[in-house]
Parts: sequence; structure tokens; C-alpha cells
Amino acid sequence: MDVPVSIWIVTVGCAAAFVVLDFYSHVRSPHEPTLRESGTWSAFYIGLALIFGVYVGLHYGWTFGGEYFAGYATEKALSVDNLFVFLMLMTQFGVPRALQQKALLFGIAIALAVCTVMILIGVAVINAFSWVFYPLGALLLLLAVRQLRPRDRESHTNSRGIRLLRRVVPVTDEYDGDRLSVRRDGRRMATPLLVVVFALGLTDIVFALDSIPAVFGLTTEGYLVFAANAFSLLGLRQLYFLIGHLLERLVYLGVGLSAILAFIGLRLINHALHANEVSFINGGHGVHLVPEVPIWASLSFIAVTLTIVTVASLSRTSRTSRTSGTDPDRDGGAGLRTRDESATADRSTR
Repeated sequence: MDVPVSIWIVTVGCAAAFVVLDFYSHVRSPHEPTLRESGTWSAFYIGLALIFGVYVGLHYGWTFGGEYFAGYATEKALSVDNLFVFLMLMTQFGVPRALQQKALLFGIAIALAVCTVMILIGVAVINAFSWVFYPLGALLLLLAVRQLRPRDRESHTNSRGIRLLRRVVPVTDEYDGDRLSVRRDGRRMATPLLVVVFALGLTDIVFALDSIPAVFGLTTEGYLVFAANAFSLLGLRQLYFLIGHLLERLVYLGVGLSAILAFIGLRLINHALHANEVSFINGGHGVHLVPEVPIWASLSFIAVTLTIVTVASLSRTSRTSRTSGTDPDRDGGAGLRTRDESATADRSTR
């Protein structure tokens, strides 16, 4: 896939332009987005991602188009799992609902910049060392196992990076509108919103350490890896407000993501064996025990797995809600709002 530098520049520039557009059209004036606003813009970004995939397929061939769609679907699924962490961070820091858009957008902008550098480095390493597919596949298998283990999501708010920021930068006790910093007693101080932005950016970068290797397991084209990552991040803010109250219902999401990561990891190791150049494995010759999995099969596996996970999760939570006599949609949304408001009230009282 021969992508000129000019196309790279245009694509990166468009991604940055959409971040700026989001800021001036939605985030500049603090407000809590309505369900209609979140749904409209989520549909816009998903539609844009699909149109881009069709462009890749028509211009570069449907093998590359399939690789992009598989990568985008994987990124999107992993990003939904990441929204759990976002909810926890917003609750822990007591971020008012009207300010959450700005925190999310700035955190995504940080992640987009860092991920671009990470992808360029990843492309250079893969092109220089073919054996890197072995550790990359092993990493995905480890990530698959980790998805099955319960995670302490609150640990993200107590990470070393956030504690270090609080030591280096003086932070006020209360929010001051949507300001990231204020001047108090003659010195510049950060507001809690800046700490949240830093935490969200850090979380997105950690998320990229999971998701970028997974996409590299589906395509070695850096341009497609960047596009899949960028489109996933650009729609993440809207997705947060659209399905935030539904997240608790996706009880089998971790199992599905584990299956997808394990599948991609095994596919990557199999590819490494086919292209083997490591001298102590079969004398440096390729090992063809299992045929390479075509991209259409990978895309089908990802789509079927996500469908089964979603249907099974919603079916189980619906049965549970009927048994207990509760409405999971209404209770989930109300519970989130109550936690946010109560946390904000506690902070203002202190």
C-alpha cells in the first residue's frame, strides 16, 4: 500500500481539524449534551469512518479495506471497554456534567498526538525487524488473559503520574468553571479539571498500548493503523455520553474482547512463523503448519464475537432486571448522575 506523504499530512490535518471543530462547536460553551446531540455526532463519526473504509477499498483494494474495517471494529470495541475507566475518573474527581466534554476532548487530543508518534515508531520497528511479530503476538495473548481478570479501575485515579502532577503543580480544591488554571494569591494554580484532563490523556495512552498492537496484528500498514485509531478516538467523546448509562449492561464485554485479542495474537504468531527469519526456529525458514487467516475471516470473527457478546449481555441484564423489578437503563443513568452530583456536592462542601 503506497501512501504518499501528502496523504498522510492531509489525514493527520483532518483529524486535528475535527478536534478543533469539536471544541468550537460543542465544548467551548460548557453544557451537558443531550441524547440527540450525542447520537447525531456519534452517527456522524461512525459514518465518516465507514466512508473512509469504502474509499480505502475502492482506491487501494478490498484487502486493505478489510484490514481497515477489522482494525476499526477492534479499536471501537476496546474503546467501549475504556469508557468504564472514564466513568470512574469522572466520578472520583466529581467532575460536573457540563465540564466533562472539555476534559474528554482535551484528553483525546493528547492521546491522538502521542498515538501518532507511537504508530510511526511501530511501523519503523516492524519494517526493520520481522521477528517483532513474535513478542507482539505474545503481548496480545497476555492482554487477552488480563481482560478476563477483574480490574481495579479506581487505580487509574491513583496512578504515579497523577500523584507526581499534584506534587509538582499546585492544585485548587474546587473547580472554577471550565478553567484549567487560575491565579490565586499571586501565583498560578491548576484546577482539578486540569488533573482530570491529564488523567484522561494518560488513560487513553495506556489504552493505546493495548489497542495499537491489536490493530498491527490485523494490518502492518501504518496508515490504516493510524486511521483506525484516529476515527475511534474522534468519536469517543460522543459515545461516552450516548451509551454511558448502558455500560454496566455489557457484562460479557471483557470475555468478548479477550477472545478477539487472543484470536489476533494467534493470527500474528502464525504470520510470524510463515515469515520466520529467526535462525533457531526451523533453521531460519518459514513454518507453514497452519494456513494464514485471510482478513475477511478475521473481520467476520470480530463481528460475530461482538454481536454474540452484545446480545448475550443485554439478554442477561434484562432477565436480571425483570427478576429484581428494576429498569437497568433508567437506574444506570440515574445512578451515574447521582454519583456525579453527590461527588460535586462533597467537594464544594470541603
